[in-house]
Amino acid sequence: MHLARFPRRFLAHLPTPLERLDRLTKELGGPEIWIKRDDCTGMSTGGNKTRKLEFLMAEAELQGAEMVITQGATQSNHARQTAAFAAKMGMQCHIVLEDRTGSNNANYNNNGNILLDHLHGATTEKRATGPDFNALIEDMADQMRADGKKVYAIPGGGSNPTGALGYVNCAFEILSQVNGSGMKIDHIVTATGSAGTQAGLIVGLKAMNAQIPLLGIGVRAPKAKQEENVFGLACKTAEKLGCPGVVERHDVVANSDYVGDGYGIPTESGLEAIKMFAELEAILLDPVYSAKGAAGFIDLIRKGHFKKGERVVFLHTGGSVALFGYDAAFDFSDRWS
Repeated sequence: MHLARFPRRFLAHLPTPLERLDRLTKELGGPEIWIKRDDCTGMSTGGNKTRKLEFLMAEAELQGAEMVITQGATQSNHARQTAAFAAKMGMQCHIVLEDRTGSNNANYNNNGNILLDHLHGATTEKRATGPDFNALIEDMADQMRADGKKVYAIPGGGSNPTGALGYVNCAFEILSQVNGSGMKIDHIVTATGSAGTQAGLIVGLKAMNAQIPLLGIGVRAPKAKQEENVFGLACKTAEKLGCPGVVERHDVVANSDYVGDGYGIPTESGLEAIKMFAELEAILLDPVYSAKGAAGFIDLIRKGHFKKGERVVFLHTGGSVALFGYDAAFDFSDRWS
């Protein structure tokens, strides 16, 4: 598949490492665990949105944009990476932050990703949660254009067919890494939220006839809604690539049992996953995406869903900088001597 047909700014640190997690594998006593380190993509501490933004920001540049506008939750990894791209490319950036948790914690509202948004020069505004923030930013972009500004609107998570190309490319990258080493993969698991990562991966895997099942661990929407969102975007992405129909409905599988009380609200299983990855493998997860994805992954291993003798890749979506906005969720009083 010829992705070079699409404009792209090559700013990510790729390929990201594919590493075996020996201590976590031993601790859980199940399948052989590997991790795809998309927390190492560069651009302001990295994360999965960087792959998407390579294509989105190239499109913005091609259209002559002087400013990008996007949206996300208060501690949005996507917002931070968009601000970083805008800084690198000499564009203005405005971010609409949706208050999905109602938290009044000072670190949550000023530290972590928000601190980096502002360091990169972005302007931000906070709005109460609503049903369609992508429509909101499109309306705001239209108003700015009416005032003579050249504005490019990026949906939350960078999740549209252009952004999903980044994870079509990631699927190719994973297969290149495993084919080059003779390593057979039985499953890929990742957190899924705005749908672009899972949609791009499944299109790439199916287009290459990889025959590797992909499971998304939901962080926000119920299972049926999440699968509907991913499948819809996968179909549009496949059409953009010229391979319509390559993804069938049964290819899209999500498990939303680990969302907890809602998006952005830490769970006990997620906090356990953060501590396990940090203490066993020196890898940092974030409470919003990667920790809930890892919590589901760990629980499914314990339940025997992934079996001993199999090889499973967990795709790390990044976001560890958000930990500095969630310090109140951790109690390390017993670590002081």
